[in-house]
Amino acid sequence: MRSRAGEAVLVVAAALLITAVMTWPLVVRGGSAGRIDSGDGQFSIWNVAWVARTLVVDPRGLYNANIFYPHRGTLAYSEANIGAGALAVPFYWASGGNPYFAHNAVVFLAFVLALTGTYSLVRHLTGHRGGAAVAAVSYAFCPYVLSHIPHIQLLMTAGIPYSLLALHRYVEMQTAGRASVLGLALAAQALSCGYYGIFAGLLVGYGMVFYGVSRGLWRRWRFWAGAALAAALSIAIVLPFFWPYIELQQGEGFVRSLDDSRRWSAGWRSYVASGARAHRWVLQYLDPWGEVLFPGVVVTVTGLLGLAGLAGVRRFRAEAARRDHLWFYASVAVVALWSSLGPDAGLYAWLYRIVPVFSWLRAPSRLGLVVVLALGVLGGFAVQTLVARCRRAALASAALVALAMADVSVVPLFMVEARPVAPAYESLRKWPYGPVAEFPFFYLRMDFSRHSEYMLYSTAHWRPLINGYSDHIPPEFRAMVVPLSSFPNPESFAILRQLRPQYVIFHLNLYDRRAVVELKARIEQYREYLRPIRLEDPVWLFQIAAWPPER
Repeated sequence: MRSRAGEAVLVVAAALLITAVMTWPLVVRGGSAGRIDSGDGQFSIWNVAWVARTLVVDPRGLYNANIFYPHRGTLAYSEANIGAGALAVPFYWASGGNPYFAHNAVVFLAFVLALTGTYSLVRHLTGHRGGAAVAAVSYAFCPYVLSHIPHIQLLMTAGIPYSLLALHRYVEMQTAGRASVLGLALAAQALSCGYYGIFAGLLVGYGMVFYGVSRGLWRRWRFWAGAALAAALSIAIVLPFFWPYIELQQGEGFVRSLDDSRRWSAGWRSYVASGARAHRWVLQYLDPWGEVLFPGVVVTVTGLLGLAGLAGVRRFRAEAARRDHLWFYASVAVVALWSSLGPDAGLYAWLYRIVPVFSWLRAPSRLGLVVVLALGVLGGFAVQTLVARCRRAALASAALVALAMADVSVVPLFMVEARPVAPAYESLRKWPYGPVAEFPFFYLRMDFSRHSEYMLYSTAHWRPLINGYSDHIPPEFRAMVVPLSSFPNPESFAILRQLRPQYVIFHLNLYDRRAVVELKARIEQYREYLRPIRLEDPVWLFQIAAWPPER
């Protein structure tokens, strides 16, 4: 027991150090910078901060996020990121509500957990520390994950290896405790990322059938009873958080068609594309490549060596478990790769028709992450065999880990310095609570993501916003964006009168020079209805004092 505890401490310490190196300069700029160069990056920071704050101050109102006012349940318009928000709670409150620190702390923890989860899985299957470490680095920092730093949910990859570890432990000994751990692992992954939750559930379901048949467990009622317990526990935990999505789908028909997924399917170019420094030079020859899915040289080579090892597994009793694991992960790699190619490749279309939750998905290419994990496990067996032939096994393992880190590295991580909070928002915090509309009101579909800038600013005051950006855009919002874009004028005042905001904010720096002149003239024309609170360039704050007479 002391040996296991000592190894666990060393593994966590190594994971912290490796993550600090592989995500530099995140540890030194975590409270003042982030990926705010895109709408998705701004959305992620706002999302994590909203959940971390609201879980403490108003957990029952968690899904009534402060966007698209007066709509309710708006957190369900996209990934809710409950898992990331829950992890962020202590960091958000300890930092005085700093959204950047809360978000970046979760980014850091996501990599640490992915490292420890994958290490634990491969260590359990192979018994080899070096193979486990190589697999952990290759999976946690694969090019696909590092290309999605602005998308917090796509960084929450740890639940998949932890769920598989729980599966293997349950297959070895069918107890209620191990079944419960499996259910908890599946629930944690589902609450951290819906896509990966579905992947983990499918992998565990397939694993139950695979090992149930290969080991003759399918004949035992206890085996299936434990599987049912794990499934029931997972569903019971996730269902309350998933219910708003069901209501949204029933109320507004929010669903992804099979045609939607074609655009987000992988191709052969995707599996060659990488953002890592060691092989990003290939991108110039691949355009268009779509998703970045190259697993990395180290994990690809070791994974293929592990796959080749299937032919050399001796068929006597001592090798039965190894043979099972190799076949399982080889089949997982093939099925995940095939499915990631989308509807036109056949398998994904079949799954879409028989698995109801696939109607929520639109990006088959994300199954490329499962390919990397499967290669990592297969590679763990190959590293075990290769290192055993070396005189200095520990040194050889360390060299392979360093090579794997260099293979997938993108250091330094790209980060953008946070903008200071405008004085207008400081003033807004002191005024009575009420909804806010921010301008310019971006009306072109390609510019909808720019509303996420206002969402990020709202972390300074948390007032409800007329503005909003998410995967799902309410039809009413789409209908009003054009007339609101010319506020203030009679038509836009009439729309706002129905929505009842109490404050309006103008960002003069987001208008062009001519538009600013026209805006100031219109504001002056409606000065009796707009009471200035703080007019400090470039952000002006007004209270709506009255409404113009209806015509």
